[in-house]
Amino acid sequence: MGITVDDIAPARLASLLRDQEHTVTRGQVLACGLDSAYIRRRLRGGAWRAVYPGIYITHTGPMTWLQRAWCAVLLAAPAALSDESALLVASGNADRLGGNDTIHVAIASGRRITPKPGIAFHHRKNLAADTMANAKPPRVRVEEAVLDVAARATTGLTVIAALADPVQARLTTAGRLRTALERRRRIRHRDLIRDVLGDVAGGTCSALEHRFLTRVERPHGLPSPLRQAPTTVSKPGFRDLEYPDLGLIVELDGRLFHDDALSRDRDMERDLDAAVFVDRRTLRLCWGQATVRSCSTAAKLSLVMRRHGWESTPTPCSSPDCDVRRQQCST
Repeated sequence: MGITVDDIAPARLASLLRDQEHTVTRGQVLACGLDSAYIRRRLRGGAWRAVYPGIYITHTGPMTWLQRAWCAVLLAAPAALSDESALLVASGNADRLGGNDTIHVAIASGRRITPKPGIAFHHRKNLAADTMANAKPPRVRVEEAVLDVAARATTGLTVIAALADPVQARLTTAGRLRTALERRRRIRHRDLIRDVLGDVAGGTCSALEHRFLTRVERPHGLPSPLRQAPTTVSKPGFRDLEYPDLGLIVELDGRLFHDDALSRDRDMERDLDAAVFVDRRTLRLCWGQATVRSCSTAAKLSLVMRRHGWESTPTPCSSPDCDVRRQQCST
């Protein structure tokens, strides 16, 4: 027996529910060819429940982050996920990492919408142009979302992280972010964003790497490494900083991605492989060494580098208490 007219509407609805993580609006149900009575039966029978007026989820259990996001976008339609929420969906890890995080939703400038707990609405002048309307769920383009997050940041460090982390995660590139920045005549932290993107374009792929570059390497005249150099032994990956001529590798552990035993074990195995198979010594630095004790770190690194063949000398930074200056005075 072929498909009948009575089969078409439920099939349309089933396809829509798959696309929208089992969330749907009253208008969408009616557009599929079903009626209000169908919705009432589903609600009364406990198969569906209303999240907001006219916005339904087709189960009665806890909602995932992505289902919450869909409900927020459907509630405010035409709308799109923005800021951190857009980046979370772009990463493919929304349900794993989202938890109970606020859902950020972009709406057109000038619209008035009733505030809802757990949803932050952001007015956007060029909503249609900045949005990937066919994404599931619709979201602001990655580059625009990254710049939005950076502009809202309250410290220099969070600006750096907002720009470096998406590049490190391969969601975008420094070049695409710089192009997006050029289109924005007004944006908070513009000069800092421009400068940080210049460093990120040069290979600085995390907030900690940027701190090392600007507090340890540059101010003290240390040699420039290869940044994000691919590993040549062990499992495929990238080294934060590699000095091939000196036989040195420097890994910068921000403890955000190295905070479990399995990750730590993999790191140690890579270090051992580098020593055994390519004669590379690996040094691991953390936040305190790259920020709080940056001068001391520069002085110690310069000693190691000179032992491995660096023929130049470090430069004291502007601090009167720079450890590099004291080290040179004592020799």
